[in-house]
Amino acid sequence: MSRVCYFTGRRTETGRSIARRGKAKRLGGVGINITGVTRRKFKPNIQKVRAMIDGKPVRIQVSTKAIRMGLVVKPPKRNYKPAEAAAE
Repeated sequence: MSRVCYFTGRRTETGRSIARRGKAKRLGGVGINITGVTRRKFKPNIQKVRAMIDGKPVRIQVSTKAIRMGLVVKPPKRNYKPAEAAAE
């Protein structure tokens, strides 16, 4: 499955990582030089949770930001008892 939040639509984004070396001029060096630029990914913190969607408990992928914002409504706890214990 893709890494996409059900509510906010957050997904993996791309960017660049810049490698530098040297000492800044203001600190007495000759300046900072860029020695390499590589591709990188910014991945959202996606969690699988059970949530109520259209009145049914469904397992969905949501970002932790959506969980903290209160967009996820958890299903109620089941009150399950085995059949033999219920007969007694």
